[in-house]
Amino acid sequence: MNLEERIKAGILFYESGHVDPVNQEIEERLENERKDCKEWMFDYNHCRPGDQDRRLKILKELLGSCGDHVYIEDGLHMSYGKHVYLGDYFYANFNLTIIDDGEVHIGDLTMIGPNVTICTTGHPVDPHYREMAAHYSLPIYIGKNVWIGSNAAILPGVSIGDNTVIGAGSVVTRDIPANVVAVGNPCRVLREISDRDKEYYFRDMKVDFPYASEKKMD
Repeated sequence: MNLEERIKAGILFYESGHVDPVNQEIEERLENERKDCKEWMFDYNHCRPGDQDRRLKILKELLGSCGDHVYIEDGLHMSYGKHVYLGDYFYANFNLTIIDDGEVHIGDLTMIGPNVTICTTGHPVDPHYREMAAHYSLPIYIGKNVWIGSNAAILPGVSIGDNTVIGAGSVVTRDIPANVVAVGNPCRVLREISDRDKEYYFRDMKVDFPYASEKKMD
């Protein structure tokens, strides 16, 4: 099994620094892909604020897939880009980092707060393997209509269900189901989303217009 196959399979891998002739070509190609992604990220982050058309064009050319209504603020960083699959009506605030050695799938209508990290790659705990620069990469799946609060970290292999809210500063180390509020380090389910959330938008602050999915804001 070569390097790229090991990465895709979630098996422990390391890049040998071109010592292994079997994987040398793969290592060089992956390194060039990461460099190319940095060039794309530089271009994206230096677009004029009003040039959304150019931003969206960059994302559509770089990513595995990208909806037509996607907006990501400045400070975007990815490893490859091509392993990221974004649904439609996706929004991310400033300083989103996606380490996409593995695949990252994000559903429609999902929102991400500032300074969030989504990381598919980790390292073994035993120091001997880290001396070898060993890695593993596991895919991340984030559902539709999810809200991830600022400064959250989503770690390798995690799935987050539809409509769920991840509290600010949370570290998500395990799967989180749909339709819940989850917070903390490590992130745990706090409660289910309920009918009360249709009436109150924050603590005891009441919504001042009728609940309806088709309601349009003025």
